[in-house]
Amino acid sequence: MSKHFQEELQELNDEILKMDTLVEELIARVITALQDRDMPMALSVIDRDAEIDALELVIDEKCLDLIARHQPTAGDLRFIMTGMRLNGELERVADLAVDIAERVLEIADKPLLKPLVDIPKLAVVAQKMVKTAIDSFITRDIDLAKNVILMDEEADLFKDRIQNELIYDYMVKDGSVVPRAVPLILVARHLERVCDHATYIAEDVIYMVKAEVVRHHPERL
Repeated sequence: MSKHFQEELQELNDEILKMDTLVEELIARVITALQDRDMPMALSVIDRDAEIDALELVIDEKCLDLIARHQPTAGDLRFIMTGMRLNGELERVADLAVDIAERVLEIADKPLLKPLVDIPKLAVVAQKMVKTAIDSFITRDIDLAKNVILMDEEADLFKDRIQNELIYDYMVKDGSVVPRAVPLILVARHLERVCDHATYIAEDVIYMVKAEVVRHHPERL
């Protein structure tokens, strides 16, 4: 591998980490916006989405250019392909942060239906999963990646509990609360989807390091 190719791979790695930093910041801001029902902060999350979309295109182009010019094989090719997949997953996480911000705008000027208890807990799980998944990519640590995959069940349980409580303890008993309950249900679903994308990243990291597909094969963890 030429020194120039190594430098280009490092540049790609740096761009992916830049994307991750922006996305993690977006998640943190939108959770704060939700807890504080802060409309200006929610709007700032929506405004940042264009920046992330533009960076996604830059990273994709860089990956394709590296493949076309250097025709990498084995580990280098898996790294580049994983970089492309991570790039897409992170962009989708950013889209979900925007979706949450839009839900915040829907409820910010309404009385809070109930204290937010489980949603912030689910948000913590989502943030941890994204961070750990990217850490596993940086360090090539398969154990970290496996931990992310195993955490996804906890996220699913939180989402189901939030959804069931809002539906059966509130909406079924009082139809007038639906406009305040539905956005919270959607927030829980958006956060659970963030966890899914973190899981996909972790699965891709395992493939990058071991050339082993674990998606749809939990027995291989």
